[in-house]
Amino acid sequence: MAELVPFAVPIESDKTLLVWELSSGPTAEALHHSLFTAFSQFGLVYSVRVFPNAAVAHPGFYAVIKFYSARAAHRAQKACDRKQLFQKSPVKVRLGTRHKAVQHQALALNSSKCQELANYYFGFNGWSKRIIKVPCSPWKQYGQEEEEYLSDFSLEEEEFRLPELD
Repeated sequence: MAELVPFAVPIESDKTLLVWELSSGPTAEALHHSLFTAFSQFGLVYSVRVFPNAAVAHPGFYAVIKFYSARAAHRAQKACDRKQLFQKSPVKVRLGTRHKAVQHQALALNSSKCQELANYYFGFNGWSKRIIKVPCSPWKQYGQEEEEYLSDFSLEEEEFRLPELD
């Protein structure tokens, strides 16, 4: 079954992973890189955020990882939970949970994230930033002769180009 992946910031809990029991040895930046590398093999990652544990907990870090695809997040959770990945001790990985009553409005992706998503799913150069608007004249009334309809049909093509990214 196909999965719809919208060009929007992923906010659904089934696309979010919580990873904890990350060791305190490496820096947050090094953990970010290791997590991004480890979890990118399951699908396109939107973000990786690494946080220090609370003062009352043992030293270390936890992370929140967001995928564009719920299917990729589920695969990553199953494959990485209680595995060592890049450190000596295993990490715990769980899908996010959020109450269904909370409704959030989808936020549009910025242009670089849109390009990243399009390249991942359509392939590099498998798509275009060109937007083509094709207005057509409305259907003619019932009973009109086919020749009359075809002679009245007009197709106008207007082309717009998005600005290039730096």
